[in-house]
Amino acid sequence: MITIPRKALLAVLATVLATGAACASEEAATKLELSAALPDKVPSGTTLRIGDPQIQAILGASGLDKELSDAGVTTEWANISGGPQSIQAFRADKLDCSSVADIPSLFAAWTGTSTKIVFQAVTLDPLDHPIYKLGVAPGVNVASLADLRGKRIAYSAGQAQGALVLRVLQKAGLSQKDVQLIELTSTGDSYVTALGTKAVDVAPIGAQNIKLYEAKYPGATSINTGIRDDASTLYCLTAAVEDADKAAALRAYVAVRTKALLWANDHPDEFAKAYYQDSQKLNEADAKAVVEINGDKGIPASWDNAIKRLQETADLLATEQKHDKLDVTTLVDRRFEKVQADAAGDRVVTGDAS
Repeated sequence: MITIPRKALLAVLATVLATGAACASEEAATKLELSAALPDKVPSGTTLRIGDPQIQAILGASGLDKELSDAGVTTEWANISGGPQSIQAFRADKLDCSSVADIPSLFAAWTGTSTKIVFQAVTLDPLDHPIYKLGVAPGVNVASLADLRGKRIAYSAGQAQGALVLRVLQKAGLSQKDVQLIELTSTGDSYVTALGTKAVDVAPIGAQNIKLYEAKYPGATSINTGIRDDASTLYCLTAAVEDADKAAALRAYVAVRTKALLWANDHPDEFAKAYYQDSQKLNEADAKAVVEINGDKGIPASWDNAIKRLQETADLLATEQKHDKLDVTTLVDRRFEKVQADAAGDRVVTGDAS
């Protein structure tokens, strides 16, 4: 047995404690308060883990990926978008940020995952370019929202489609008791299949898939919701935004992401090829049709209207799904509001579209 002299042992312990204190100090120094200004210099080696497939394709096609790398940002791309996948990845600490609608940020808060919205985009002429329409099963008579009474409607509580269903019922003057909500997560073509096989009477499906759905199932129809559903955000783990290095990288990413969306507006054919053809494997005609159906995206000069709409949705879901009341201003990081507005310049959107 080897005996270490007491003085030597104390010296070793002092070194260990000093090293630990130094490390703790370094970690504390990298933490950024949410009220602090965003750093504008990205430290070498900073990596963002991002689920943003559409922007990933646009950056490559536009050459804006070079601007991102020149800013010192390294990206680890994840083929993830949407609420359930992103929240699961957040909880496993496998992801920093993800592109989603507005609903996932609410459910992240309600299920104990702290996130912040760092990007807001809208659709120009949103009612003319809805994200969703209501698909109607073959042989089912639904010509207006009033006809939803008594129907079986596909419903996913934690997704944008679920919130849309509740908003549609509200607009139609109906309650959940007036219809039969069928719990069904929207993944892949699950809603289209459920409609085609008449497992449900009605389901919200992507407007871009309506023609394919109606062609595949004779007698299938669809109606418009008449509801604005164009919320488009990038949300991140609060821990990522509080990391000074990642916050600096996010500042650069938000600016480049803004330019990417505007580039896609200006280059619809190139966008269609880069994402819908090369990534999603649509043919050329269908890819161009989807871009046209989805419409151009806008960068709001102010997030006020988007936050107001999010609060209205949160209040509705709290009532209809028995969640706690939520102040949505705690879910947005408005430091990034000016970053994207500055990047858009005179192309920011104001008025009704914002």
